[in-house]
Amino acid sequence: MKKYFIILTIVLITLGLLISNVFAGPSIIKYGHGGPPDPLSLPEQSGAVVFKDYVESRSGGRLKVEIYPACQLGSEREMLEGVQLGTVEMANTSEGAVAGFYPDILATAIPYAFKNRRIAWEVLEGPFGQKLREDIRKATGMRVLTFSDNGFRNFTNDVRPIHSPEDLKGLKIRTMENPAHMKMVEALGAIPTPIAWAECYNALQLGTVDGQENPVSLIVAKRFYEVQKYTTLDGHIFSIDFIWINEDFYQSLSPDLQQIVQDGATISSLVQRGMKSLTNTLGVDLLKKEGMEVYTPTAEELEKFKKGAQEPVLKWLKTEVDPDFLDEFLNAIKEAEEKIAVK
Repeated sequence: MKKYFIILTIVLITLGLLISNVFAGPSIIKYGHGGPPDPLSLPEQSGAVVFKDYVESRSGGRLKVEIYPACQLGSEREMLEGVQLGTVEMANTSEGAVAGFYPDILATAIPYAFKNRRIAWEVLEGPFGQKLREDIRKATGMRVLTFSDNGFRNFTNDVRPIHSPEDLKGLKIRTMENPAHMKMVEALGAIPTPIAWAECYNALQLGTVDGQENPVSLIVAKRFYEVQKYTTLDGHIFSIDFIWINEDFYQSLSPDLQQIVQDGATISSLVQRGMKSLTNTLGVDLLKKEGMEVYTPTAEELEKFKKGAQEPVLKWLKTEVDPDFLDEFLNAIKEAEEKIAVK
């Protein structure tokens, strides 16, 4: 009888757990980002939609993803604070707000560090990127599921064409609240002016600043061509997007759900990269169609930009971030260039 009683107890406990899981309903993932809600406009929403579809379908209803685009959950910094506190499960942000949580990320904003996207992804997907993700998790309590692509940043302004660093002198340029970006603009002779993303268009329209710097896709999405005349495709910084998840929430998931979330984020990142490349490519023609003068610097001109900006920023970074981390980043770029034989 004792044996049967033990078996019956185990069966009842198991049934109780199964029933409680059924009635508990799915785990909710609030997923915030700053892009518009149209998935064909900017890749943040396209990636989020793909993530939602993958995770919900593969989890068999155990996970539900609620997407909050257009900074509905707050600014990028506020979304990161939410992820850190656990009031927001996931977010997609650019690197602009990350320095407030992980200062060493400033090293990735060395101007003209990456010659192209292929090198950038070789670094971010290699040993350096894997170590970076783990260091961020330990330092912040937030897990980076994967890196995504915010594109190469370019200058626009409404005063004059920019063909050389001399053309930037004296211009007030809106930047993210990223001190490395501000130092770069200052090194090129312009006046860095950090302004919140949501206020950028009005600042350009009112003449609070003369210009700004962003990937082409964002210049198009925010309709900056309405208030800016000139674009210079110098690609001074490769801007990284991060797909974040609260570590405690992630650890609360069963191993199979963790894998589904990770796979969904990886697929989402691939979608975002492709969409970013497409929107940047199509965006150049659209800017011209809308009346902007678009200029692509020659190799010699780009070298002048690099010479003017890179050394001052590197000198400043050595006083702000871990020198070993900075060396690791630069060495990773060098190894990636050698691996894919970039001349």
